[in-house]
Amino acid sequence: MTIARKDVLMNMSFGQRIAVEEEKELAKYFVETEQWRQISSGRVDIVYGPKGSGKSALYALLQDKADDFFDKKILMVSGENPRGATVFSDLINDPPTSEIEFINLWKLYFLSLVGGVLREFANESSESKQVLRELETAGLIKGPAGLIGLLKTVIRYLRRPVQEVQGELRFDERTGSPVIGGKIVFHEPDQEEARTGAISIDLLFNLAQSALEHSGATTWILLDRLDVAFAESPELEANALRALFKVYLDLLSRQRIQLKIFLRSDIWKRIMSNQGFREASHITKHTTIKWDKSSLINLIIRRVVQSPQVLAYTGISAEAALGEKQAELMEKLFPDQVDGGSNRSKTMDWILNRISDGSGLSAPRELIHFLNTTREEEMRFIELGTAESGDATLFTRQAIKNALPEVSRVRLEQTIYAEYPDLRPHISALEREKSTQHIDSLSKIWHTDAKKTTEIAEHLTEIGFFEKTGEKDAPIYKVPFLYRPALDLVQGSAD
Repeated sequence: MTIARKDVLMNMSFGQRIAVEEEKELAKYFVETEQWRQISSGRVDIVYGPKGSGKSALYALLQDKADDFFDKKILMVSGENPRGATVFSDLINDPPTSEIEFINLWKLYFLSLVGGVLREFANESSESKQVLRELETAGLIKGPAGLIGLLKTVIRYLRRPVQEVQGELRFDERTGSPVIGGKIVFHEPDQEEARTGAISIDLLFNLAQSALEHSGATTWILLDRLDVAFAESPELEANALRALFKVYLDLLSRQRIQLKIFLRSDIWKRIMSNQGFREASHITKHTTIKWDKSSLINLIIRRVVQSPQVLAYTGISAEAALGEKQAELMEKLFPDQVDGGSNRSKTMDWILNRISDGSGLSAPRELIHFLNTTREEEMRFIELGTAESGDATLFTRQAIKNALPEVSRVRLEQTIYAEYPDLRPHISALEREKSTQHIDSLSKIWHTDAKKTTEIAEHLTEIGFFEKTGEKDAPIYKVPFLYRPALDLVQGSAD
């Protein structure tokens, strides 16, 4: 029986743009790539990628497969909430005053997370008991308040009055005997400090390492959403991330305690270019998420084959679609071209060109948004009775064309304007202007001198709003198709 296009469209989806909104579905789309194997085997600790490239999807997959990793004695603990308020939100108003303070904060926070793992899975050894005793005495074990409460406790501990550092006399509730309360310090304690119960955090990490080693387990501390955590303050972001990577390097010698960091590549690049990081050459266990045309097509196929209606409509099985009939399935979904003419690009090339930013990157987030919007446009045509007739493909040229303005608007408002509000006046000033500009034309639009204009234009290039071409002393700045509809830009070069 032939299935109607309307029924197919009503019962299909390309998924959600944001990983946390489709956590339960990610496993269905999963493919074991070499990149995944590097991460899951522990060969990679740092995952870089542009915004929307799928870092959070990989992070969510790790958490989804936590039971599989547990069977391998890899114990995962998240250092950040996957959604909602970021754990580090309170630091915006009252941040550490130096990079050293941030290093201490990261160390104590991670030790507290490791302590939670030891308490649950590896608390039999003497080393584990000592670590737990010190953390519990200090109140640094995760409780009902969750990660946010734990971080607040860590911050309070770091900022406690000096007199509290010297240790305190307390009494065991069971025996009534006096007990000297230990204090965790960030240096090797001298004899007097040791006598009053001080213990270095490095020694506690070593004890935790030994405890995990005795149990044959390894702890992975997962960190994602770092672009959200410190977005409101570039200075705070730089201090936090530089400190984080110094702690990462310091912990490398404890192989049973591993940080797994998911970070936007543009943020890492900005930190490196603005202040440098001498230790960067020692960060070797990293990978960068990259998407090309083939991998993005595979992403589409893996999502559409989840719909029985699509398979029935195309007459292709899921197994065949993921194998030798991948190209045939795409031909039944999309027209050969969006714009007619022998020299026009193929549909997939057309779409990827429209969702690419100034750096030439096409992110899965924009592709998924584009395709879901295309489906909505197609449904609207059918409901209004204006659908194209006689077209053999599921999606029509006009629906594909109509999807771009909405994707353009969302990308501009929810990414560019949201993350770079200081650049909004300069971007909005380009509304209804030509899509290709140069320094002189931009100076007229922005009412700035050449030096300031260049500074702004270079910043816009860094964030992917401009594509920079031309000669070094006469650069040309082109707005990619992704942002043109939202600004109603005119095709062509400014005078």
